[in-house]
Amino acid sequence: MKLPKLLLVLLLSLPHLALPFRHFALPSRPLTSLKVMNADRAEVETTTPPGIAQPPKLVQRWRKSTKQLATLGPASNTKEMIEKLFLSGADVFRLNFSHGSQEEKLVLLNTIREIEEKYSHPIAILGDLQGPKLRVGQFSSVDGVKLETGSTFRFDLNEAKGDSNRVMLPHPEIIEASEVGHVLLIDDGKMKMTVREKGEGFLECFVDVGGKIKDRKGVNTPDSVLEISPLTAKDRSDLEYMLKIGVDWVALSFVQQAKDIVEINELIKEKLPKGMAKPAVMAKIEKPSCFFGNELENIVDLCDGIMVARGDLGVECPPEDVPILQKQIINACKECGKPVVVATQMLESMIESPTPTRAEASDVATAIFDGADAIMLSAESAAGDFPVESVEMQQRIINRVEADPDYIKNLNTSSDSKTTDPTDAITLAARQVANSVAAKSLVCFTLRGSTVLRASKGRPSVPILAITPFKNTARQLALSWGVYAAVTETEDDEFATVLRNACRAALQKGLVTNPDDLLVVTAGLPFGTPGAANVIRVVPAAGPECWDGVCRID
Repeated sequence: MKLPKLLLVLLLSLPHLALPFRHFALPSRPLTSLKVMNADRAEVETTTPPGIAQPPKLVQRWRKSTKQLATLGPASNTKEMIEKLFLSGADVFRLNFSHGSQEEKLVLLNTIREIEEKYSHPIAILGDLQGPKLRVGQFSSVDGVKLETGSTFRFDLNEAKGDSNRVMLPHPEIIEASEVGHVLLIDDGKMKMTVREKGEGFLECFVDVGGKIKDRKGVNTPDSVLEISPLTAKDRSDLEYMLKIGVDWVALSFVQQAKDIVEINELIKEKLPKGMAKPAVMAKIEKPSCFFGNELENIVDLCDGIMVARGDLGVECPPEDVPILQKQIINACKECGKPVVVATQMLESMIESPTPTRAEASDVATAIFDGADAIMLSAESAAGDFPVESVEMQQRIINRVEADPDYIKNLNTSSDSKTTDPTDAITLAARQVANSVAAKSLVCFTLRGSTVLRASKGRPSVPILAITPFKNTARQLALSWGVYAAVTETEDDEFATVLRNACRAALQKGLVTNPDDLLVVTAGLPFGTPGAANVIRVVPAAGPECWDGVCRID
């Protein structure tokens, strides 16, 4: 009787049947001590009997599945502060190109790379493009004008300075796209107007909510899709600079439709310097047009990750809709296995206070319960008085939520076990094996991260150790839920050698603490096949040599 292929693979993964590894060449030098540098740079030395490997007890830097992004700015632009944020829990640093010079961003990037090297832990760097800024023109009075509710006001293309009746709107695409009945929001939604009449080069509006309007105040168009590129001349310059210095993620602002993702991908392909790794593209969802028809699904499909930019989204959408849209975005990303970040006003009060409001803590917890891969800090870490405390508070909330029985229960029921894809089937089987044997970690060998993303999509109950030969892959995976990435270089591609490197990485990451701890390993053979997983192995933490009854690592 022939065994099903998947069952045969599982049987071959058992130690007593792993014949190819019985003659693995062991190091001749007996292991008497082992030094490992943990993430806090504290050397831990353990003495062991000759020939027996005992993983050291590590002081773990942190253990969590949900990742943290911290924006750098005036409050966090020194090496000392960036290092503190990293040790407090930051997995990704955001460089906001809306502020400061390109040269300042390079200094920050180099500093992050130094910290990464010091702690031998991949850190992702996200470059955030500013995007178009739609603003009104100037007024005759430096104080602007006050518009009463119920009055009328005109926007036009006349360059003359404005008064209480009109002002220039230097964006003809807004006039072109607006229709009678469409809403215009001024100054982050503080004022609301409805288009009553449209003519050549002007919009006559009814003032629904009055207030003071001043020079260069922002304009939002929640009802219109503007025929405008999300990439301004400044953005194109910043993007080219990002590609040159080697950021890991690029966040695109002002995404309206899926074609915006196509545009930036084509530009990256055209401008990427030879020999540089392609950054992953993150779409910032901040426009209602992203939810028209199937647009959200198309955007998620084309990009590498999503940011729920709740600040601008909350301006253009009713506040009561934002929590629902947040869940909708997160679910769409989880369905496709794309990382999703929840951002803006997460711990807003901690800009000036060492503790958040209880409502903010609940908001952060909700994003975690919803299944976000990461949560972000903006002004809290960039310009606030308590950047380190903000990162620490996020981590405390993450740890509390991830220890909650309801959260764990949701993880166990959220993954879809129905699949016809062989790689997904292997990943699912590996997750089930890990649960059955109480493994400490799920290990995935990957080139570009696709198999690791599939494992993360299933939200396994154990950490995912991503083993890759590429630094840029390891850095990009720092954003993904539950993933600990490690870069390993091997002299050969023998599976046993790679397995031994995986065991070393698990030890160094603090994912295992005992030689008998088990790891469930998935890989694609032959090595070098992107996106493939066709093998499962169960190995003890001390390495495949232990299958012969000798536990020794060098």
